[in-house]
Amino acid sequence: MGKKVKKEVEPPPKDVFDPLSIESKKAVTVVLMLNSPEEEVLAKACDAIYKFASKGDENKVTLLSLGAVEPLFKLVSHEDPLVRRNAIMVFGIMASNNDVRKLLRELDVTNSVIARLAPEEDIVVHEFASLCLAHMAVEYTSKVQIFEQGGLEPLIRLLSSPDPDVKKNSVECIYHLVQDFQSRAAVRELNAIPALLELLKSEYPVVQLLALKTFGVISNDRETRIILRENQGLDHLFKILETKEFNDLHVEALAVVANCLEDVDTMQLLQQTGGLKKLLSFAEMSTIPDIQKNAAKAITKAAYDPENRKILHEEEIEKCLITLLGTDSDGAKAAASQAISAMCENLASKDAFRIQGIPQLVQLLSSENEEVKEAAAIALANLTTASPNNASAVAEAEGIEPLINVLSAKRDGTVANAATVLTNMATQEPLRLSIHGVMNAIVEPLQSTNSLVQSKATLTVAAFGCDADARTELRNASGLEPLVKLLHSKNDEVRRNACWAVMVCASDELTAVELCRLGALDILEEINLSTGRKNNFSEGALDKLLDNNLSQKYSQMGYLSSSNIITDGFYDYGQVKPGVKLLSLEELSIQELNDHRAIILVNAKLPEASLSAEDKSQDLYYGRTTSSSSIRKSSKERASSAVASPVEEKQESSGRSPSSLSKSSTREKGSRKGKGKKEEDKPKEEEELQTMPKVQQEVILEKLLWLPPFDSILLDYIIDASKIILPLTTTKEQVIALALFVADKMGGPIERDKLHEFSWELHISEIEFELKCNVVPIGKIKKGTFYHRALLFKVIADRIGIGCSLVRGEYGRAWNEVKLVDDSPQGITGLLLPPQTYIVDLMYQPGCLMKQGSAEADHYLRI
Repeated sequence: MGKKVKKEVEPPPKDVFDPLSIESKKAVTVVLMLNSPEEEVLAKACDAIYKFASKGDENKVTLLSLGAVEPLFKLVSHEDPLVRRNAIMVFGIMASNNDVRKLLRELDVTNSVIARLAPEEDIVVHEFASLCLAHMAVEYTSKVQIFEQGGLEPLIRLLSSPDPDVKKNSVECIYHLVQDFQSRAAVRELNAIPALLELLKSEYPVVQLLALKTFGVISNDRETRIILRENQGLDHLFKILETKEFNDLHVEALAVVANCLEDVDTMQLLQQTGGLKKLLSFAEMSTIPDIQKNAAKAITKAAYDPENRKILHEEEIEKCLITLLGTDSDGAKAAASQAISAMCENLASKDAFRIQGIPQLVQLLSSENEEVKEAAAIALANLTTASPNNASAVAEAEGIEPLINVLSAKRDGTVANAATVLTNMATQEPLRLSIHGVMNAIVEPLQSTNSLVQSKATLTVAAFGCDADARTELRNASGLEPLVKLLHSKNDEVRRNACWAVMVCASDELTAVELCRLGALDILEEINLSTGRKNNFSEGALDKLLDNNLSQKYSQMGYLSSSNIITDGFYDYGQVKPGVKLLSLEELSIQELNDHRAIILVNAKLPEASLSAEDKSQDLYYGRTTSSSSIRKSSKERASSAVASPVEEKQESSGRSPSSLSKSSTREKGSRKGKGKKEEDKPKEEEELQTMPKVQQEVILEKLLWLPPFDSILLDYIIDASKIILPLTTTKEQVIALALFVADKMGGPIERDKLHEFSWELHISEIEFELKCNVVPIGKIKKGTFYHRALLFKVIADRIGIGCSLVRGEYGRAWNEVKLVDDSPQGITGLLLPPQTYIVDLMYQPGCLMKQGSAEADHYLRI
């Protein structure tokens, strides 16, 4: 065998580094390699980092802390395609982390990433560049950057990419971008709709879903809906709805259809092609809650247009919505209720819901779901507005109790709309009288901080407050105080409605007095002084408040008109400054004797003998007594009733009589009655009282009540005056006769020069001392000056039907004004002259009538 010749190998050049394979298990080492000048090292380092980052979010954070993002950013624009691809792959995967995105925004990487969407780039680069942008587009700042740097156009182009991942990432990014209106307009201008419609045919559900979500946003713009209709977009949407396999897409498809239905042209097209019937049938037949809910929402959006409501009614939309009300889904019930609210603008639809819709909505008021409860209340509010028949249907469906219960619901919208329904029902008197407990329940809404609730609650009070029982209920429930507080509201509607409610509630004396005590009078006066805050109801409320609290009115305003009829319980406290609240007669009567002006009391009403059981329960609470039809009147009282004014008769029939305290009160007698009893006897007495029959209990309880001092002399005056004056044929004769009668009872005529000798002050003081009380019944006054005589004249005139006013002047002056028609001039017959105002002389020449404004009248009033 020959020898083998050994071949000599040439050594490598001295300036070339021998190849080196490195295995690294530390991320920090690989991150350092990102700064290598060798393309192969960079590509492998990026690939290794991509795999590491793909394992979880913690690894992304680790790479961020090692400073990998900055060198990667440089590599995204590297010359080498492989390095560039691997770097963008890392960016795409790491951008899902919030902290990484924050740094990417600071580095302003969007321009470099958008550049990777160029057509010449690899599909993988497209995939991860679009993924990176999709992650970044979640934040508003990045949306703006992507839009301003022209990212939308290449993304739209990529919707036609052959790669499904590129499509998915691109449409997802577009979906985020179109949340901003500028991008929505750009999508339309860049003709993206055809490409988006093509995505609906994709075999990948996620791509279809994202395309539908994008349509759901951009179809909010009318211009987009027009383009969508022109490109047969509705056909694509209905194909999805008709395909059972796509049931996971039905909700989003319905959302797009809902937007499209806002256009009348689309609605008409669907009606003509039968698409609308398909949609309604689809909504009724589906058992998927979200689909039912979105179908109802689609109807709601469409129903905001009058023409659409007409079309929907023609397609019998009411049956579909009533069916949805009966589903098991709370979301569908709420959405159907909202759709009914929208359809109520169509009168025919409003009537169509009466028989079956209203009973179901009433049932939903008792739902445990607050959203359902609120939607049902809103629907009922709309159904009953300007529809008495629907309001009656609510009552027939036993809706009164649920509505009252809902007034204490958690949601303000529920409360406000329940109050609206009750207000709508109250417009019918028979219905209003059948509703009990509203005023108790409305107190809580009156205390709400929500202006809508306050507004609706005050309207409810105004609607129900025209009934006496309702006003009593409101007083019992302490509802007047929050009502008065709402007069301070800065909200114009709340303040206006509160004034309205006060005006209505001030229809009786008890409520008017309580409202004044709570400060309503002062607030209303303040409101009426402001040109910006006053309203028609504030002026009316002030007038009504004073007209039903004549003691306050006369003390404050110094004037009572002929329509202000003085009734028993009236008292003249004297002039008070604005803002000063009068004490009640009860409080004034128990004060110690003082040197202030005496309070003059008018009370010709006999105290009642007993109380009926029903009246006692209500009236004892207010410290007042109520007459019973079974009580026999005394002869004097019967005579008084014969000449009583209509107002007085109305008060007596309603059982209202004001009451207060005095030193000689029966309450004191009742309290003194038990002073001599031993403590151990008290339980025995209480036990005996409880075992007594109710009638006896009522009599005993009444003895404990204090009543205003009965003025028998005044009652005699009224009876005697009626006998003398009523037979007279003319008003003028009656006025003169009454003036003479009053003057006679109050000390007769006084000479002007000797007025200072008429010691009426001493006389009044003697009466006060005798009664041990500052309150003096007017009948006891035998020496009366101007204001005593004028008051007595007004009291008797009101009882026997002579119209006159009472005016308070200065320095103890007061006078009466009457309107009389003068006789026709001689030679002229049948001429009807306007009535003239005359001042009645009750002091110097009783019965003398002085024309207002004349020298004679001025002389009479002069001090």
